[in-house]
Amino acid sequence: MKRQVLLFVSLLSFGPVFGQVSYSIPEEMSRASLVGNIAQDLGLEIKRLISGKAKIYSRNSDQYIELNRERGVLLIKERIDREALCTEKALCALDFQILLENPMEFYTVTVQIIDINDNAPTFEKSEMNFKISESAATGAKFDLERAVDLDVGINDLQKYELKPTENFGLKLHSNPDGQKNVEMVLLKPLDREKQEQISLVLTAVDGGEPQMSGTMQIFITVLDVNDNAPVFTQKTYKATVTENSPKGTVVATVTASDADQGSNSKITYSITNTLDNVRKMFYVNEENGQVSLIETIDFEKSKRFQINLRANDDGGLTDSCKLIVDVLDVNDNKPEINIMSKSTVISEDAKLNMVVTMINTEDLDSGDNGNVKCFISDNVPFILKLTRNNFYNLITDSDLDREKSSEYNITVTCSDEGVPSLSSSVTFTLQISDVNDNAPVFERSSYEAYIVENNTPGLSIFTVKATDADWNQNARVSYILEGSSVNGVPVSSYVSVSADSGVIHAVRSFDYEQIKDFHFHVRAQDGGSPPLSSNVTVKIMIRDQNDNPPQVLYPVQTGGSLVAEMVPRSADVGYLVTKVVAVDVDSGQNAWLSYKLQKATDRALFEVGLQNGEIRTIRQVTDKDAVKQRLTVIVEDSGQPSRSATVVVNVAVADSFPEVLSEFTELTHDKEYNDNLTFYLVLALAVVSFLFITCLVVIMSVKIYRWRQSRILCHSNLPVIPYYPPRYSDTLGSATLPHVYNYEVCRTTDSRKSDCKFGRAGSQNVLIMDPSSTGTMQRIQSEKSILDEPDSPLEVSLP
Repeated sequence: MKRQVLLFVSLLSFGPVFGQVSYSIPEEMSRASLVGNIAQDLGLEIKRLISGKAKIYSRNSDQYIELNRERGVLLIKERIDREALCTEKALCALDFQILLENPMEFYTVTVQIIDINDNAPTFEKSEMNFKISESAATGAKFDLERAVDLDVGINDLQKYELKPTENFGLKLHSNPDGQKNVEMVLLKPLDREKQEQISLVLTAVDGGEPQMSGTMQIFITVLDVNDNAPVFTQKTYKATVTENSPKGTVVATVTASDADQGSNSKITYSITNTLDNVRKMFYVNEENGQVSLIETIDFEKSKRFQINLRANDDGGLTDSCKLIVDVLDVNDNKPEINIMSKSTVISEDAKLNMVVTMINTEDLDSGDNGNVKCFISDNVPFILKLTRNNFYNLITDSDLDREKSSEYNITVTCSDEGVPSLSSSVTFTLQISDVNDNAPVFERSSYEAYIVENNTPGLSIFTVKATDADWNQNARVSYILEGSSVNGVPVSSYVSVSADSGVIHAVRSFDYEQIKDFHFHVRAQDGGSPPLSSNVTVKIMIRDQNDNPPQVLYPVQTGGSLVAEMVPRSADVGYLVTKVVAVDVDSGQNAWLSYKLQKATDRALFEVGLQNGEIRTIRQVTDKDAVKQRLTVIVEDSGQPSRSATVVVNVAVADSFPEVLSEFTELTHDKEYNDNLTFYLVLALAVVSFLFITCLVVIMSVKIYRWRQSRILCHSNLPVIPYYPPRYSDTLGSATLPHVYNYEVCRTTDSRKSDCKFGRAGSQNVLIMDPSSTGTMQRIQSEKSILDEPDSPLEVSLP
């Protein structure tokens, strides 16, 4: 590949850089083939091509050539066929520009396409037929169809060969346009009696490497006596036609004459052009030789036509001429305006003579019809400056002020000098960017928001909003949580702020019982340089939620033993069995408790006080009532939704402990023990002995436990919950702990010497049993227990 590089560079203050480079490449190169190292030839660095967003600007060349910025080279994008690209030109070239931005630069690149021998000479017809009189004189000429080779130069058609050469030879005539007419010349007289039909082969050969050729068959019929060929009045005719002329317009008339008489003097006209588009554009009348249009002519596509004409008589003799038709241009194309590169946004502090937009104009017409001048609308701080042929720069002409005008609609109008003049225009909008001179402003001076406790982490609480009077990036507000602490903990562990939307999210789940409110600061900062900001105070208040169920303090639920309240069978209606005591750590309505009997062995025997939790009999106890009664009490608060807790109360309806013991132990006996009565007697004796020892240990343990509990209650911060013994009745109050119970708390500075005195109530019977035990329980009733307190419960654990 041969390559020639020419570079011209022009530097202008506040303007683009210009240059020109030329390359030469052969046609039919494969895709991605190297055209040239444009970065090296222009003296540019690769990073400049990338940062400047280098690109190719062209009306049609970009489909063949592409720019690789990373390598700084020009590559073949599509296969180039010189014959398809330049149909009527010996010299074929692609012209385009390389554009760069920041700052704007452009370079003109010309790529010459060198022809290769890829087209063989061809004849439009595969054969020709002649009728030649046997009286034709030696030296008679017969016009042959020319072969066409789309290649140029040495690759074009070079010679013709005719075989066999016994009767005929070839004669070439060179035309001023470089083309050659080929004629077949009679070398010796014909004798129809010897040979009526003659077959010849005409071969057209080009000069390329390798050499290529095309052939055409010539069939000659020998006729009798036609010794005068038609003769045109001129060898070359000239005519002009205006483009866009209507179909049927007569361009010219050619005339030929024949000295013969009769049918031998009748002349027929025809067009002999082969591969070009002449036959698609022109038609010749076979009888009178008038050449007329059959298609509309476009000057921009073809400026001149050469029509090859032939005159034939009926005797087979011919003559040829050519008609040169020049196409006259009319002003039928508007100027085209192409925005090569433009800035849509310009800062209001832009300098004078700063290039804003680069424009290229083109008019396909010629002469004055193709001369274009451009101008812009008035009353804008810009001017249009011609930098070179058909290239304009739009530059700033005065200071810009966004406060007066934030954008300009600029109309560029280009007109040619044709008559009448044609024009076209393009309008584009130029935004004036602002400088950062306004800080964000919050919609409120402070914010308050509420959130219910036990929220989900990540929950959106509310949104702070700030606006900025600036524009674009300077008005883009970001929200930042200012560093502070709440109870020694960073505020960022409580809340977060969305930088884009200002939405405040809860980072953790809040607990009203731990924290009721807190405040922090949010900063709104714009995106200017340097950024401007403002602050606002935000206060978050926590609302209580019913998130704690009631806690049952009495009766205490034990895991391994059954606690039963005893009710004598002589109990009257309203007998106080026991009282369920519960508390709720929530506040307000969420802490109001109510008691309901959920399940019972005999619902007709017991009821629970709605407000006080007291379990009382609602009828007289009878002998038919089961000894073992199981009550399930549900304690429910008044929250929405409400929460609840349940407690199981075991009640023994009996007058003596042995009766209770037999009832409770029957349920736990294994069937395998019923088969050996002796085993049970021995086991009963052992159990009684063990119970005696256990009772002593339990009594001592209970006494020690009560003594330790009294010490704990005396210096504990927990509320004192009174113990309501059975048979206790009170009709006062209706709250969670409605009954009045007298107790005294004595506390000294030395907590170890504190005493707790509780009021005394009536007698109480409490039975605590292990369901797996067997044996006999003795009822202990005493007015004074080992704890020196009346009605103390007796705990007995049976192994």
